[in-house]
Amino acid sequence: METLFIILAAVCGFVGLAGSILPALPGPPLSFIGLLLLLLCDGADISSTSLWVSGIFLVIVSILDYVAPIWFTNLSGGSKQSTRGSLIGMVAGLFIFPPWGLIFGPFIGAFIGELVAQATTGKALKVALMSFLGFVLTTGMKIIYGGILLFMIIKEIIQLLFP
Repeated sequence: METLFIILAAVCGFVGLAGSILPALPGPPLSFIGLLLLLLCDGADISSTSLWVSGIFLVIVSILDYVAPIWFTNLSGGSKQSTRGSLIGMVAGLFIFPPWGLIFGPFIGAFIGELVAQATTGKALKVALMSFLGFVLTTGMKIIYGGILLFMIIKEIIQLLFP
């Protein structure tokens, strides 16, 4: 049974890291679940401090993932159309022009959304840049979180397999 938990933990760790970039996968929660799965193995050496800190950062990263792009868009005076456009651009970009569409889709979507809201081209560009900045920052946070947890998972698996 431990072998199953180890395999599931590794899969959750790798899929969690991929989910930090792909919008269809809940990356940070999957990474945390991978860490939790290792607790079910005899001999697991994960401190309660590591679990608490990882859990607190999971909550922070998850909240910021939703709030930061909207906050950045609103900070630049963007409309709801630009926020929606950014989300639509990210999803459409993932399927139409991967991987570049995932990177530039939110920018293009926010720009078009702001133009639909009757903004000037200059304002639409400013809003799109701020939306893109929010997307880049939150994606970066998720990648760092997922990478750290994947490192912790791999380190723990190595210690479990080769005591």
